[in-house]
Parts: sequence; C-alpha cells; structure tokens
Amino acid sequence: MRKPLIWAPLGLFLLFLAVFAGGLISPESKTIPSKLVGKPMPAFALAPAVPGKPGASSAGLANGQPHLVNVFASWCIPCITEAPQLGQLKDAGVPIIGIAIRDRPEDLMRFLQQRGDPYAAIGSDPNSHVQIALGSAGVPETFIVDGKGIIRKQHIGAINPEDVPGIMSALGEAK
Repeated sequence: MRKPLIWAPLGLFLLFLAVFAGGLISPESKTIPSKLVGKPMPAFALAPAVPGKPGASSAGLANGQPHLVNVFASWCIPCITEAPQLGQLKDAGVPIIGIAIRDRPEDLMRFLQQRGDPYAAIGSDPNSHVQIALGSAGVPETFIVDGKGIIRKQHIGAINPEDVPGIMSALGEAK
C-alpha cells in the first residue's frame, strides 16, 4: 500500500512539468502587442549612431508625415533578413528612422555598407532606454507612427516580403 504513495509526488511533479512545457511550446498567442499602439511616441532624443547621418528624436516624427521606426542592431541576424524589405519600403518613399540598440558606429557602418542603408536618420540607443520605453522586447521591431507622432501599428520580428503590402496599407491609413 505504501509503495504507490511513494511515487505520487514524482507523478504530480511530472504532470505539472508536462502542463507547463505544453504552455511554453504552444502558447495561446505568440505576439505581445505594445500597449503604446494608439498613444504618442515616448519622448526621446538620440545622438547620431553613425557619422554623416542625423540622430533620431520623437519630435521629428510629428511632422505631418507617417514614418517607420525600426529598432535594429548590426549584430542581429533577423535584421539582415529584413534589410531588402526596408530598402523596398525606402524606394517606395517611406521615411524610415532607425534606432540602433547596443551597437558601435564601426559595426553599424559595416552593416549599412553590406546590407544597404534605408534610414533617413539613425539614433544610437546604447543602453536600450528608448527600446524599453517602447515596450520592445527584441530586435528587429518596427513601429508605424502617424504624422502626429502617434504609434499606429507594431510589427514584431523581421519584415518579410509578404509583410510589405500590409505595412504599406497601414502607412496609408496613418496619414
């Protein structure tokens, strides 16, 4: 009678572990939307991340024209994946503001030379203060900001070719 009771705690632990692992493997939602969508861009003013290109500020986003704000880094592998799509958006006339996270100017310059430079301005966020203020959990992450400086949409992860039409549509709605 006692032998089955000895194994009960182990059985309960394994059951708990299976339920916990199941929630991690297939969560209800893989997207954690920013609570800032529909709210003004947090105030910031970042120094230029690379020579010859202006820094970035929240005040510059409220100029009557929608923008993409792209949180990225030269050391980010998915940022390499989205580079052609950012170039395509730039070619379509979309102003793109970069926020470089924990990066060095020489690494950014090399990244931009190799992958293309779609950015109208790039601000340096060496301690991720702006990234944290945006509620961004990682790189790349892109925000569509309307002409009044209000965040209208958030795109988590790399922008893939199939994402470009939706981003262009959201930019059109953000005017």
